Amino acid sequence: MKKTILIVLLAVVLSIPSSCTQEKSLFNGENLDGWTIYGTEKWYVEDGLLICESGPDEEYGYLGTEKHYKDFDLSLDFKQEANGNSGVFIRSTIDGTKISGWQVEVAQKRTSVDGDATGGIYESYGRGWLIKPDMEKDKNLKVGEWNTLRIKVVGSQVTTWLNEVQMVSITDDKIGEGIGSIALQIHSGGGIKVKWKNLNIIEI
Repeated sequence: MKKTILIVLLAVVLSIPSSCTQEKSLFNGENLDGWTIYGTEKWYVEDGLLICESGPDEEYGYLGTEKHYKDFDLSLDFKQEANGNSGVFIRSTIDGTKISGWQVEVAQKRTSVDGDATGGIYESYGRGWLIKPDMEKDKNLKVGEWNTLRIKVVGSQVTTWLNEVQMVSITDDKIGEGIGSIALQIHSGGGIKVKWKNLNIIEI
């Protein structure tokens, strides 16, 4: 009986597509293969790190994956230098520097509840802020140091974590209908520099 159960369990495990459980890297540490630059801001690789930096135009800029990702569990490390206002877009499409989709915010610590909130979710060219974490959770952001942001997107639900602390979770039908790329952002205004590494994804 035990042997039969083990055989059945093994068959179930082997039947699960490896793409559903295998972690893949979105960034090879050498160049921007697999990504597309949108706008005139700076995206480059240095010492194995992916770096975004404001250019002379001081406008919005994006670096988007060539591949579309629907349901996934994404983890990445970021380090803010100077003004760190940036973000990670999910299920997004980009035309020039106009992006349609949902951003998981990367920003400095808030000085008021109205400020930008790391880990919160913002809909560009749409409803604006959908959800922000409690301001108390800003203490999880290590300014000027490496931070780990995790984003899990399944159907209409999005959950974010910052340094292993859950920041927000939301269920939204419009997000559930979204299709598109993962994209990193440079905010307009100039003076922004953010470093990225360990961009790893598990497709669900």
